[in-house]
Amino acid sequence: MLLLIVLANSAFYLHGAAGQGPHPLDGSTADSVAQAILLVGVDLRVYPMFALLFGYGLVMIMRSRTARGASEAQARRQVQRRNLWLIVFGAVHALLLWGGDILGAYGLTGLLVVWLFLRRSDTVLLVWAAVGMVLLGLVAALSVLGGRAIVAGEAPAVDPGGELFGLIHESVAGEGYLAAAGARMVLWAIQTVVSQGPLGIAVPVSILLGIWAARRRVLECPGEHRALLRWVAVVGIAVGWIGAVPHALTQVGVLESLRPALSSFAAPQMFTGIFCGIGYVALFGLLGDTYSRRPLGPVARAVSAVGARSMTCYVAQSVLCAPVLAAWGLGLGAHLSSATIAVYAVVVWLVTLAYAVVAEHAGRAGPLEALMRRLAYRDR
Repeated sequence: MLLLIVLANSAFYLHGAAGQGPHPLDGSTADSVAQAILLVGVDLRVYPMFALLFGYGLVMIMRSRTARGASEAQARRQVQRRNLWLIVFGAVHALLLWGGDILGAYGLTGLLVVWLFLRRSDTVLLVWAAVGMVLLGLVAALSVLGGRAIVAGEAPAVDPGGELFGLIHESVAGEGYLAAAGARMVLWAIQTVVSQGPLGIAVPVSILLGIWAARRRVLECPGEHRALLRWVAVVGIAVGWIGAVPHALTQVGVLESLRPALSSFAAPQMFTGIFCGIGYVALFGLLGDTYSRRPLGPVARAVSAVGARSMTCYVAQSVLCAPVLAAWGLGLGAHLSSATIAVYAVVVWLVTLAYAVVAEHAGRAGPLEALMRRLAYRDR
């Protein structure tokens, strides 16, 4: 998951080339291949996956706290305290390094979901998740119709996300650290509430589905849910990948006639991205079932060590990217391409992997995980 996140985020540091969204137009063949892979398999697919696991984790935390003797009301208050601290962590992360932070968005959405839905029935969870999917589907359909009108010359070309991407560009291309920090905070506020937050619909829907899955221990007991996981993995990933192919082909110039409507692909990407993200979680569940029946090898143990320190490793990605790639730092992002920034992202993930392995051998928790436990679960 964290490898996919750094691949998705790193493209936004390419502040030296123009394009609609994070991917520059008219790059080399290697750049086109990298962009196609990211658009089909990564972009707008990662944060719904992360959100579903976040929702799953809310239920696991509740179980953990009640098993330690807390009442249900006490456990719920501790979960809400954790969500509040996630917003604080996210704000600091954005102020110092990365305006595209997701901790704040999940903390805010978590507050609302726990308040409104955690004690609701499974039927209520699924109905509201379905309502959210229908709304996103309608937005995607309207976006496709708008793109069709643009291509037919019946409507002017528009870029509804242009101002947001302009803000993203300013947050990484601004040479002054303070000015860039201001742009990051504005961007963070918008994303926390809207695009990656509760008003964006995709994250609440994914969290609700995660809560539903956690109540059935789908990922903890994957062997008992293999049929469900297999079906969700195949259908979800297929819908996500096939739905993104037109966007990818347009971006790399194969469907040149659709380029005026390139921005119209954002809503369909978000809609199909939920299917894909959930499909990835199901695939990971199937892999987990396979690994649970045999000793973990060194690679699986290393990835598991990252998982135990996921917040620390997530923020470490920004520590390794922002000062090196942003204009207020070394400015390397202005000189890289889609292909080379993807290589850099993989290297960043490998560095966090090495750190997690060393910390695991030393028996040390991630510093942010330790701080969160101290803040969220301390006794009053």
